[in-house]
Amino acid sequence: MDTKDLLVLDGGMGRELARRGAPFRQPEWSALALMEAPETVREVHQAYAASGARVITTNSYALVPFHIGAERFAAEGERLAALAGQLAREVADEQGAVQVAGSLPPLFGSYRADLFDAGRVSELATPLIRALSPHVDLWLAETMSLIAEPLALKALLPEDGKPFWVSFTLEDEAPGSEPTLRSGERVADAVTALASAGVDAILFNCCQPEVIEGALKVAGAVLQAQERTDVRLGAYANAFPPQPKEATANDGLDEIRGDLGPLDYLGWAERWRGAGASLIGGCCGIGPEHIQALASRLR
Repeated sequence: MDTKDLLVLDGGMGRELARRGAPFRQPEWSALALMEAPETVREVHQAYAASGARVITTNSYALVPFHIGAERFAAEGERLAALAGQLAREVADEQGAVQVAGSLPPLFGSYRADLFDAGRVSELATPLIRALSPHVDLWLAETMSLIAEPLALKALLPEDGKPFWVSFTLEDEAPGSEPTLRSGERVADAVTALASAGVDAILFNCCQPEVIEGALKVAGAVLQAQERTDVRLGAYANAFPPQPKEATANDGLDEIRGDLGPLDYLGWAERWRGAGASLIGGCCGIGPEHIQALASRLR
């Protein structure tokens, strides 16, 4: 596929599960429905595929001790990840022309670069990778807050030839300032490191749409300077208000902005497309109706 061909991704899982009446609370987040209402997880995947998403992401994001607790992770984590992979795979095969991205989440908590523990990455990631591996078409390390975590995850992946995408979450600062990861590391440094490591795509997600365009421009400039036309860029924002530096993803349920309806979000997506993004979808609070607008207007 040409790197400039647009690929529409799916939207957020957790809020859509809640909207459909699935059990949903913190700290389990989207993992609760996987445990208690897996059929609703399938319905959400189907809704995104029907809306035009050509990549659906496994509901494995919250399958870490940070969300489900150490005891449950040890007892059930791998089985639940296998179920997440199976549900997405079944929907993709039913729909045709839909790929499955295996979600590899922040192992120690969203937005919490300070909690990263390199010594425990293999212990937590290996069961997820092993369980998802038979079901996925590509690997997606998403909502990464620091450079070290996706590099550590890449070292654990099987040599299966499947693409490896990395998506970073950005500081929700005023547009115009230099874009940084939530760790404070520069986007330019993150792109340099990940491109050198051989990733297939670099995306930005789970931050405000306002900060993504600047990050895409920086990323594009770095890749152009390195003559790396093989690395794709992408974006999928959330619908949260700006998150403070001390934010933690399972503190409670964030409110959803009222100014990010489908057409509003499409406007941001068009700007990302202009900045070089060819992988575009949505994160928390962005639903099938948003994805339908993207698929019908951007493709």
